[in-house]
Amino acid sequence: MTLSPIAARRWHQFRRNSRGFFALWIFLALFVISLVAELVANDKPIFLSYRDDVYFPVFKSYPETTFGGEFATEADYRDPYVADLIQADGFMVWPPIRYSYDTINYHLTTPSPSPPSGTNWLGTDDQGRDVLARLIYGFRISVLFGLTLTLLGSLIGVTVGAMEGYFGGWFDLLSQRFIEIWSGMPVLFLLIIMSSIITPSFTSLLLIMLLFSWMTLVDVVRAEFLKARNLDYIRAAQALGVSTPRIMFRHALPNAMVAALSMMPFVLTGSVATLTSLDFLGFGMPPGSASLGELLAQGKNNLQAPWLGITAFFSLAVLLSLLTFVGEAVRDAFDPRKIFRE
Repeated sequence: MTLSPIAARRWHQFRRNSRGFFALWIFLALFVISLVAELVANDKPIFLSYRDDVYFPVFKSYPETTFGGEFATEADYRDPYVADLIQADGFMVWPPIRYSYDTINYHLTTPSPSPPSGTNWLGTDDQGRDVLARLIYGFRISVLFGLTLTLLGSLIGVTVGAMEGYFGGWFDLLSQRFIEIWSGMPVLFLLIIMSSIITPSFTSLLLIMLLFSWMTLVDVVRAEFLKARNLDYIRAAQALGVSTPRIMFRHALPNAMVAALSMMPFVLTGSVATLTSLDFLGFGMPPGSASLGELLAQGKNNLQAPWLGITAFFSLAVLLSLLTFVGEAVRDAFDPRKIFRE
């Protein structure tokens, strides 16, 4: 696929920011690893062979009776009895980390939370769960939540800002007054109250936070549309009878999206930080879910186990720093003063 000259200049400018360029690749590598977390950290084998038959426990549940056991419930592959049955007539291929985010290690030699060891590389939390496994799964939830919230909030914010800037008048005046009132709400307290009333889940938290996060890009897009609607090519399109939606989203929106795209990585950073804050306060994901905020709370509640706080701090610092560096590179790529100076 051949890039247009302007797109090629933007890509070249993005690559010139080496810090942001390498941060993007590091972030993508970490994100891809988290997307296949079940193949990296799991208490079930990725693949096993038993009596010349092939099984994939990661993707499908098999009862213990399948391998010669006594119970019709799902096989516990970490149970020495089940493991001996399978290895007697086959073999198992395990992921690098033999724990899932909710797997409790009942064979610890020290009380929970236990320090890092050859079995639990980053130690365990106060419930005996592997910290590294919970970190991988929590990274995935945080990034997916932030991406979803950023995309949906940006879609609503860009649409509202485009309508305000293009139509102006009373619609713009009333919309701005509503946004001023709505943005003045104590968002964190409202989130805490709503999370206390309804059962917290990924979807419910997403919808609650979407009520307030859509306003981030409204002012930026509105300003671009206020400027664009008076340009000659927009007035010419109106004189030729081009439909309003076509003028807005085909002719005016591309210019407004330059500023919006420059801000999106920073919006993503704020979305991840908000979910982490709610999880830290105990009003986020359901109890037991893997999340960076819950890991941060574990560090606060177990000061005698410094590996918990250190892991949570460095994981958040690395994630937010990578997103910030990518955002700076995207901002440079869309800055016309930089892409046209050569």
